Amino acid sequence: MIVTGVMAGDRPPADDGRGPGGPGPVSAPVSRRAAAGLLATAWMTLGGYAVRAAGPDEPARLAGAVSFDLGGDADRAPWRITLYIPPGAAPVDGWPVLYLLDGNAVTGTAIDIERVQAPYPDATGIASRFAVVGIGYPGDEAHDAARRSWDYTPPPGRSYPGHRPGGATMRTGGADAFLHFVTTTLRSAVAQRCRVDPARQALFGHSFGGLFVLYALAHRPDAFSHWIAASPSIHWEDRVVLKSLARLEQGPPVRARVHLSAGVYEEALAPFQDRAPDRAARLERLTSAQMIALARAMAERLGRIPGVTSEFRLIPRRTHMTVLPDAVNDAVAFFLQRGT
Repeated sequence: MIVTGVMAGDRPPADDGRGPGGPGPVSAPVSRRAAAGLLATAWMTLGGYAVRAAGPDEPARLAGAVSFDLGGDADRAPWRITLYIPPGAAPVDGWPVLYLLDGNAVTGTAIDIERVQAPYPDATGIASRFAVVGIGYPGDEAHDAARRSWDYTPPPGRSYPGHRPGGATMRTGGADAFLHFVTTTLRSAVAQRCRVDPARQALFGHSFGGLFVLYALAHRPDAFSHWIAASPSIHWEDRVVLKSLARLEQGPPVRARVHLSAGVYEEALAPFQDRAPDRAARLERLTSAQMIALARAMAERLGRIPGVTSEFRLIPRRTHMTVLPDAVNDAVAFFLQRGT
């Protein structure tokens, strides 16, 4: 942008086509509305000064990232995939890949961590640059409540009234089909676009996404090397995911690294919630879900399985929703920290 010395309250200099050489072409008459639109495009106010824009506004973009739609059928829309590949040549073994559920909500955070932290291993401890795959849904919302409720939850599932009066019925129990999509269709599409290291691939999920991470670990422990479940909804539908763990405990030996976490205010009210009118009901929901206790117990249970290394972290000063940036940062460190 080019800053001029014209105050915001002044009119920008008129351009009638005359120029320094005298009269020039005369433009066709322009309506007041069109003129105002042109003026708004060319000028904006910044710090009390009128600023001439260097060009028209354009949608912001994620540097190094592409997006494409994948999967879906006549009954279900596709998934919106965002793929980020670091600059430069891939390592000999290929790029490590971090897969993210709820991609619309967290992919930008992960890409920023890669761009800002990974190039400086001596300052961050991140051992390698890495590719990012965000698994989201078409649209601009951070979450698609109906689709994630289906995709991320274990069978058999149930039906629930819509979030809004007259809204569509919410269904759960579609984790098997989604797991098949991730491990076949999506993984193939990523490999066609990016040279990947099959031995270093991680899956991150939060809330329902964390629930799916644990379900996928139990059913396909070979699919990823690292599993990150942030604030996993282990309590969901009578703790149905716990039934899947028997597969892992009684099955053949596996090798997996698992990180679980939760915010400290997931079983207690945060200070800013203490005077909320729904304080009692909110506290009841938090205590009944036992988000911290169940995640901690899950880490301990997984750690007793031969070949599985697990850990739990309680993230200070965070609620179920505000924990996300910390959890993604922790995911990267857990996945690619030097010396691990």
